[in-house]
Amino acid sequence: MPQILKYKVAPKIPARLSRLADIAHNLWWCWNPEAVDLFFRMDRALWSEVEHNPVRLLGQIEQAKMEELASNASFLAHLDRVANALDSYMADGEWRSRHDSAPKDLLVAYLSAEFGLQESVKIYSGGLGILAGDHLKAASDLGVPLVGLGLLYREGYFRQTLNEDGLQQENYPTNDFHNMAISLEYDASGNPHVIEVPLPGRMVKAYIWRCQVGRTALFLLDCDHEGNTPADRNITARLYGGGKETRIQQEIMLGMGGVIALKHLGLHPTVYHINEGHAAFMTLQRIKDLIERDKISFWEAVELVRIGSIFTTHTPVPAGNDVFDPAMLAPYFHEYCQQLNISINALLSLGRQDPNNSAEHFSMTVLALKLSSASNGVSKLHGQVARNMWTNVWKHIPEDEVPIGSVTNGIHIPTWISKDLSMLYDRYLGPDWVATPHDQSVWERIDTVPDTELFRIHQRCCQRLVSFTRRRVEQQLINRGAPVSEVRAARELLDGETLTIGFARRFATYKRALLLFKDLERLKKILLNPEMPVQLIIAGKAHPEDKESKNYIRDIIHVAREHELRQHIAFVEDYDINVARYMIQGVDCWLNTPRKPMEASGTSGMKAAANGALNISIPDGWWCEAEELGENGWSIGRGEVYEDIAEQDRNESQALYELLEQEVVPMFYDRDREGFPRRWIARMKTSIRTIAPVFNTYRMVMEYGDRFYVPCCQRRHRLFQQDRKLVYELSRKKQFIATHWPSIKILHIESGPTETLCFGDALEIRARIHLGELSTSDVEVEIYHGNLDYHGNFQTGSCGPMTCVSDLGNGDYLYKGVAHCDKTGYSGCTVRVIPSHPDFLNKHEMGLIVWA
Repeated sequence: MPQILKYKVAPKIPARLSRLADIAHNLWWCWNPEAVDLFFRMDRALWSEVEHNPVRLLGQIEQAKMEELASNASFLAHLDRVANALDSYMADGEWRSRHDSAPKDLLVAYLSAEFGLQESVKIYSGGLGILAGDHLKAASDLGVPLVGLGLLYREGYFRQTLNEDGLQQENYPTNDFHNMAISLEYDASGNPHVIEVPLPGRMVKAYIWRCQVGRTALFLLDCDHEGNTPADRNITARLYGGGKETRIQQEIMLGMGGVIALKHLGLHPTVYHINEGHAAFMTLQRIKDLIERDKISFWEAVELVRIGSIFTTHTPVPAGNDVFDPAMLAPYFHEYCQQLNISINALLSLGRQDPNNSAEHFSMTVLALKLSSASNGVSKLHGQVARNMWTNVWKHIPEDEVPIGSVTNGIHIPTWISKDLSMLYDRYLGPDWVATPHDQSVWERIDTVPDTELFRIHQRCCQRLVSFTRRRVEQQLINRGAPVSEVRAARELLDGETLTIGFARRFATYKRALLLFKDLERLKKILLNPEMPVQLIIAGKAHPEDKESKNYIRDIIHVAREHELRQHIAFVEDYDINVARYMIQGVDCWLNTPRKPMEASGTSGMKAAANGALNISIPDGWWCEAEELGENGWSIGRGEVYEDIAEQDRNESQALYELLEQEVVPMFYDRDREGFPRRWIARMKTSIRTIAPVFNTYRMVMEYGDRFYVPCCQRRHRLFQQDRKLVYELSRKKQFIATHWPSIKILHIESGPTETLCFGDALEIRARIHLGELSTSDVEVEIYHGNLDYHGNFQTGSCGPMTCVSDLGNGDYLYKGVAHCDKTGYSGCTVRVIPSHPDFLNKHEMGLIVWA
């Protein structure tokens, strides 16, 4: 290759238009309708061609057009309004004023493998990334002191096309970082910031890029550095690309490299939030840094790291939780263990449910659970599922006491609302729907909106979706060389007055994209009813290695090509944020058919609901909470969980058909004299009123702040006083308790009379317990009581304290307590011992327990 002098050529922007560059490089523009309009009016055709990327727009627009805009008074006034709005936004910050008690040094580092911010920043694949992007946007709006940390993928996630047979094909176009709303970070000398992350036998370099998301900075690591080997340059080539080896390297770069990068930039987070297990190696880098800097023990460093770590798990599907063979992982941490003077087994035990099982694979989720002070699922149901999935991390502890809570996901409402609807909300709800979307009273005002106005706006959005779908399908057919007659037919695809059902999501088998297609003849009767027709718009990608889900897509394509159905079913290729926006803003119903309980939360239905669409969903994930709030959609079945999957699919597909036939379709076409479906509109309003104020990221981020970020930082401050004396004492106490725990024995328990107990009585319990070298202050002794099942096992249980009343000598103690008879029926009680310390965040922090 010849020697190439590299440089970047910036667009020549007239001085009067200079603020365009500031706006384009802050993704705040993408949730500000007036900012979007500003770029749209510069060159409508080019705006679509550059995929709504304002940086590319500024680089490709004709210079003559720029000069013309620089003298256009209307455009300049528009530009000034947007620029002033951005300046005002950047100077504001509501959250700080609400949290006067929050430590002044609070800074949250939010680590995620993907971020879905806007379609031109292609570093996301699906729901996890969209949630992470919405989290950053809400943190920005609220003024939460937070920075994001992720990876910058040269090829992003794959672009999807379908071949003639309907089989998915993947291609990976290269991201042009210099024409994206990101920029390299430079040091004071004008050199790019570069970090080094150790991998076996070498140091891998990574550039640090910055993406500004309103007030929130997102830092992205890029291994495509000239000083790396070709293999190492490809570490950040593709999101979820490559095999296990690549995944390990990516997750080391994300977690350990993320900590190194933040330190390199002079940022010192007090709270680290791990968004899914991919970033859990962050904990190991922080342990290493603490040991090297403060010369403390490994377990003292573990305690320090745990205090400042929060973990959110998103995946109720075992395959979605990364696990690694110990033999594959060991080389990556051989030198690490040597430097810290610990065995590889001691390190790997942190990622095993059974720390003593050296054959068990290393789980990133387990590592995050063990080294975080608080963990949560992403809906109430998912919290229950997660407690069941990971109960062995806290072996012998009742499932309902496993310390994994829940914070239900939400959406960033300003990002997803259609422009037409946002203007209507401005008129009738006032500016509070943007400023305080979590305020229930704001959304009560939806009842003041005239039915006709709401429905006409929704119809316009549906027409816009139909036009978009026709253009996309026409282009898809042209790209694969379809006959001219088929291309022409696409121009008449769908109808803007027909009931439109949308289904768009990652094509994983458990999401059951084919549930609606189980009985084709029955489906045809629903779709082709001449009096009440129905149409489907479908989109979604299958993982490149998931052949079964690829076949699902192909099956749908084959059905859609049947002559009589061609005008009623459309599959839109290459599902992304842009496709999602058109769909959730334009469909009448949003269909969600996961196999319960495998949907952790789901957010697409929240977006659709905020736009007035009605959900038709299996009662799983977030919908279990939403369906209880009123007649705001429909549930498919009652949420039963079947042992026979085939039977479950059959029954729920039949329930779906019946729901469409008996309720959904007739209600949509039940029109008054003016042609409006009044009952349908009433349900639209109920959906907006009940779902929007609850399932939004303002509520979600404030919940993380109030429950985790602030308390975590406050606890850190308390324990770090006097040169962290309390932390080190806590660490030593945990080690002491763990060492002597096997000697604890519950020698004898006895009770008062049990023959004539009635509701409301109290049963006295006495227990003789051997604590050995442990003192009574090291443990908590509890009575555990509740109803028993037929086999004599606890169905449910509650606990009450026991008090030490006598020191019997030789490490033996007598405890007394009372079991309250607060339930009738077949009941029982027992005694248990758990570790105790005033600085434990929860009583099962150590995961140790002894039962009688």
